[in-house]
Parts: sequence; C-alpha cells; structure tokens
Amino acid sequence: MSKQHRGAIFDWDGVIINSAAHHEESWERLAQEVGKPLPLGHFKRGFGMKNEVIFPNILGWTSDAGEIRELSLRKEAIYREVVHERGIKPLPGVEPWLRTLHDAKIPCVIASSTHRANITTTLQGLGLGHFFSAIVSAEDVKHGKPDPEVFLTAAARIGAAPGHGVVFEDALVGIVAAQAAKMKVVAVATTEPKEKLTHANWVVDRLDELNVAKLWPS
Repeated sequence: MSKQHRGAIFDWDGVIINSAAHHEESWERLAQEVGKPLPLGHFKRGFGMKNEVIFPNILGWTSDAGEIRELSLRKEAIYREVVHERGIKPLPGVEPWLRTLHDAKIPCVIASSTHRANITTTLQGLGLGHFFSAIVSAEDVKHGKPDPEVFLTAAARIGAAPGHGVVFEDALVGIVAAQAAKMKVVAVATTEPKEKLTHANWVVDRLDELNVAKLWPS
C-alpha cells in the first residue's frame, strides 16, 4: 500500500466528542421554542442524518426548503448555546489515537453531517485542531449519510484513495455510507451496542485500542 494514499476519516459527533445529550437538548429547546411536537424515538432514528432529512422525514414538521433552513440554523445555534453552558470534552482515547496517527504521518480529516460552526467552535477549544488537515461538514455536500458523498469528498481533500481510507463512525447510517464509499470502517460503540455494529470491519469501545499496522497493513 502506498503510504501517500492512506487517510483517516472521522465522523465528529459520537466519535471525537460525546455530544448526544447536547444535541438532544437542543432539539427539545427548539421544539418548545417553535411549539412543535417531537415524535417518540426521533433522536435515535435521526442520529447521523442531516437536518434537511430530519425535519421532513423524522419529525414531519415541514418540507419547505426555506423553513427547513431557518429551523436548522436555529437548532444548531441552540446546540452551541448548550455546549457553551455545559462544556464538552473529547471522548476517552481520542487524543492518544490522533497523536499516533500524526506520528505515523497519516492525514486526518473530519467528515460530518453537522454544521461547520459546530465543529470549528469546539475543535480549537479542545486543542485538537492541529491534528486535522481538513473538515467536510453539512454545508459541503448535497447528500447526507447513508449516501457516501461526505466520505468520498473527505478522502479527496486529503488525497486518500477510497480503498486506503479508514472511516471512524458510531452511527449505523455512517457505517453504511462508508461501506458504500468502498472504505473500511471502525465502529466506535458510543451510541450503539457492539452487537449492532458487527457489520463494521472493527468494533471498539475507544479509539486508542487500535493500532496503525492493523488498519493499514503493509
């Protein structure tokens, strides 16, 4: 394998940070603010999807593109308020694994369905920004997961051939998207139990259980 074509492609929520409670609260605050109901189980069913899919298909609030955009921007602004109030930390094992990849000269990129501002405002505060060569966010793609566009775009940003890219995901739709991109997948058991993640190439509780030679054999 050419070392120049390797790449590590990271989902954000549930892989780098544990933001599930922050996002769930932001949905609840938005629903209260606009006077809309939240269907039972909405958060789990929409996890990993773009807001443009969640509002019409999961929540059933609206299919109007302008209204979806307005609601989406407000929801993410509320999310950042919640992060500011509660604080947030990287998941255990994240920083040691990023340091290992940096030492092995494997480029890293974030590929997420979340909005760019959510990532950038948190990334620098965590002191992890220097580990990533690029960010691909919701604004950069037309099709959300399980479509592979976000991972293919991210791989291209760091010059990684799809067959040499390894995706780090926690959401079921993300694993499907990575496999559709013809990439190997490490599933992190933060939002789903391990028995639901067995279709990934590897399943771990924390990223520093991994080693470079296993993921990118010579």
